[in-house]
Amino acid sequence: MTTTNPQIERIYVLPDRPMREAMRVMDEAALGIVLVTDAARSLLGTITDGDIRRAILGEQDLDVTAGKFIEQKHNAVYPKPISAPAGTDRRSLLRLMQEQTLHQLPLIDADGHVVDLVTLDDLIEPQSPPMSAVIMAGGLGTRLRPLTDTTPKPMLTLGGRPLLEHTLAKLRDAGIYHVSISTFFEAEKVVEYFRDGREFGVKLHYLSEEHPMGTAGALGLLEVPDEPLLVINGDILTNVDFCAMLKFHCDHGAMLTVSVRQYKFSVPYGVIECDGVRVRGVTEKPVYNSFVNAGIYLLEPSVFDHIPRSIPEDKRFDMTDLIGRLIEDGKVVVGFPIHEYWLDIGQSADYERAESDVRDGLASRLVEVATPGSSRG
Repeated sequence: MTTTNPQIERIYVLPDRPMREAMRVMDEAALGIVLVTDAARSLLGTITDGDIRRAILGEQDLDVTAGKFIEQKHNAVYPKPISAPAGTDRRSLLRLMQEQTLHQLPLIDADGHVVDLVTLDDLIEPQSPPMSAVIMAGGLGTRLRPLTDTTPKPMLTLGGRPLLEHTLAKLRDAGIYHVSISTFFEAEKVVEYFRDGREFGVKLHYLSEEHPMGTAGALGLLEVPDEPLLVINGDILTNVDFCAMLKFHCDHGAMLTVSVRQYKFSVPYGVIECDGVRVRGVTEKPVYNSFVNAGIYLLEPSVFDHIPRSIPEDKRFDMTDLIGRLIEDGKVVVGFPIHEYWLDIGQSADYERAESDVRDGLASRLVEVATPGSSRG
């Protein structure tokens, strides 16, 4: 029997384990895949990052076991796992992965046991993703007063570092080094802290708003990029995989991709369906599942044709306006479902939760779908 790579142990999942556990394993291993095996380590199926995001978009039940989930993959891109024999030469592995558009490939020994996993990065020198980023940090943060009376919301500290520094670290770690920051309220505090970004491993450029321009208006101050542009709200704490978002964006031929979160809410009453005065049905305390805007976007350079280059002082141009324009013009706008940690720090309770999550190390783990009264998803 071929010697098993000990690192592979961290992505094994037995079929009777809950999907939420499998998602947590995937998030912690950061390989974009978990291997569902029996006790003897025979491969039963794979669950990839893409499988989970497709399941979320399809409103598929994730409160099932890993085994049940792979049984339901009949509509997936790869309903049955693709693998290769252990010892396959590098060139053959690369050819197979390119032909099948795979980013991970399990290796199987002669007895049918999983003994290793090869990733595309193992075979090809990884490159920085072809995108730059903008962080929207010009808001007034009125709902967080008095904390934001003299401090921009993205400069509030979490674990001793400004929220904005956490965001820059995530971008840098994803290989995104060219970052612009839009500023308005107490802009000098942002500039004085981060300067040119060199100390934080990035190259910074500042977009100075003379008046609030909206969540997309400040993009009109930017030169049209040559590559996709990642835009993220400055009040978000997240562990989203930006590279996975870029791949999703490209795979779907999108002009704009908007990140979305599942949001469940329940009506604490019986809901009556009426047709005029006639009652047609009744549902007791129904639970509704929707997707909400998570404040992270990917834009193609051509999107800038739809963004005004100046905004009157009494006007705003928000991302919702931009999305509406693109949809009206028949452009491809897609939703990228987030299953990683995500928290919109809009109110004092959110800030207190963010401080706790950073302190406890939860900000790098998966959390449950958001429910009313909690913005943590």
